[in-house]
Amino acid sequence: MKLQFEKIEPEAGSSFKVVHDTNAKSCWVYWHYHPEYEIVYIPFGTGQRRVGTNVSSYEEGELVFIGPNLPHLNFSYGKEGQFEEIVVQMRDDFLGGSFFQAPELANVRRLFERAHMGLTFGIETKHRVGPWLSQMPGQVPFERMLTLLRVLEALSTAHDAHPLHADGVQFDLNPKEQERFNRVCQYVEQHYAEPVNVRAVADLASLTVPAFCRYFKRMTHLTFTDFVNEYRVNQARRLLHSARTVADVSADVGFNNLSHFNKTFRAVTGQTPSTYRKALVGH
Repeated sequence: MKLQFEKIEPEAGSSFKVVHDTNAKSCWVYWHYHPEYEIVYIPFGTGQRRVGTNVSSYEEGELVFIGPNLPHLNFSYGKEGQFEEIVVQMRDDFLGGSFFQAPELANVRRLFERAHMGLTFGIETKHRVGPWLSQMPGQVPFERMLTLLRVLEALSTAHDAHPLHADGVQFDLNPKEQERFNRVCQYVEQHYAEPVNVRAVADLASLTVPAFCRYFKRMTHLTFTDFVNEYRVNQARRLLHSARTVADVSADVGFNNLSHFNKTFRAVTGQTPSTYRKALVGH
């Protein structure tokens, strides 16, 4: 999946951007990054989060705070049916270079520092902050700013915040390195249903196989095999919405052993494919 740069422009009369989206298919960027901080609030539902090197699932909605230039997958990716999210995007100086240096905002300054790891919040904070975020799309700019400050203060003192990208791996966004990494991702997109040839991928990256394996682990904190298997599982999640059998889905996404597919699917999503499909029927 190609890492994309997303250009974000605040609307007229505002120093930050608020998006209220109810169409899961409207987002054209997938695995992406941007220099803005981002709050994502999803009021309901389950899904996958991928922030930096973290791949995990959320339940009963989601609330995350993502720091600048931290690659992440959009939260509507692969979603079907009813969906809603509110996204707030801001630069660290959106209120001026020295605003957050005020002593009253010491906790918020610390929150911005921690956001470089990506933070997810528990049910208590979701219930507290969610209604404020839900009000923001309909507010006039001044009220919206006051609400955002209220949200940031609440997030800064929340006791149920957990880091997602805790190892602090730095993604190299140098254009030359990005192009090399994109070639690898494109190969996986095109060949995931086949046995993946590591030597062919290493050649695409102009590296020997051992050097490629070290390079890929440094870039993603995953082995190449784990990365391919996670991609296959994500494709399987999409196919499980169809009438195909689990065995057919397993074969379609490149697993030649059903037991291995079940084990890998559970490791990535926390559920077996059958349980995942039953939950889809329940929704």
